[in-house]
Amino acid sequence: MRIYRDHRQIPEDARGASAAIGNFDGVHRGHRTVLDLARQAAPEAPLGVLTFEPHPREFFAPEAPPFRLTSAAARASRLKKIGVETLFELPFDAGLAGLTPEAFAREVLAEGLGLSHVVVGADFRFGKGRAGGAEDLILFGEAMGFGVTVAPLLKGAGGQVSSTAIREALSEGRPRDAKALLGHWHRIEGPVLHGEKRGRELGYPTANMSIDGLHPPRFGVYAVMVDVLDGPHRGSYHGAASVGIRPMFGENQANIETYLFDFKGDLYGARLSVGLVDFLRPEERFDSLEALITQMDDDCTRARSVLAET
Repeated sequence: MRIYRDHRQIPEDARGASAAIGNFDGVHRGHRTVLDLARQAAPEAPLGVLTFEPHPREFFAPEAPPFRLTSAAARASRLKKIGVETLFELPFDAGLAGLTPEAFAREVLAEGLGLSHVVVGADFRFGKGRAGGAEDLILFGEAMGFGVTVAPLLKGAGGQVSSTAIREALSEGRPRDAKALLGHWHRIEGPVLHGEKRGRELGYPTANMSIDGLHPPRFGVYAVMVDVLDGPHRGSYHGAASVGIRPMFGENQANIETYLFDFKGDLYGARLSVGLVDFLRPEERFDSLEALITQMDDDCTRARSVLAET
């Protein structure tokens, strides 16, 4: 997958894509529907995605609590996995935010990226002050030479499929409900960082990863499926992970610590993708390290059982 970050410097062989437009946070089932429509609208054209970094919500409200389901890198990895050939990841700044709907359509979509077709959701808004809607985009496309398809909003068993509904499920410790909306396990992806190495001392060495900038799932212990994405231990594993602030040790920087079953090796610097499968219990403080280890033994036994049936 090729990635471009400047709409004014797109090579000729990257023009003509049929692209879905949106933030694609989580790359959920609704996003997949939009991508399928982009494929169908122009099957001979490269399949593309036009998205923005940072997320516009981060640009307009930088002090707001973290809300993203996926980092830019994890989003790109997921889009590549499902067949996107070209990712236009444009910087969302004051210049882009200040374009009128017509200027955005002309300068970015038509002249800049040279898109042959675009697909947007029925609730799509664009341009300064979110002044433009899907119907406006259809008119601009007719005048500027690109096709437009408007995708209906996807409904699931529990209502509309949306990043908001997924965040709610994760906040409540319902990863299987999040999976039903996503179409895949919710995954936290990133490099393994050096920590305090307490897990090793307790007999449970863990791979520590930051969750900075991401919407935190409910703090606690999960059964997880883990993909090691690179390095000598690349592959898939089962495990148990703790998400939270480690109250037993008085720390308050939230992270995720993952113990891989039946694994031996050094994962520092490797990129992991940790899929949350089942919520086992809330985060808690124990009276002693012995009590903590006993609970960890039980957590791993339960996680193995859950994952054997998944």
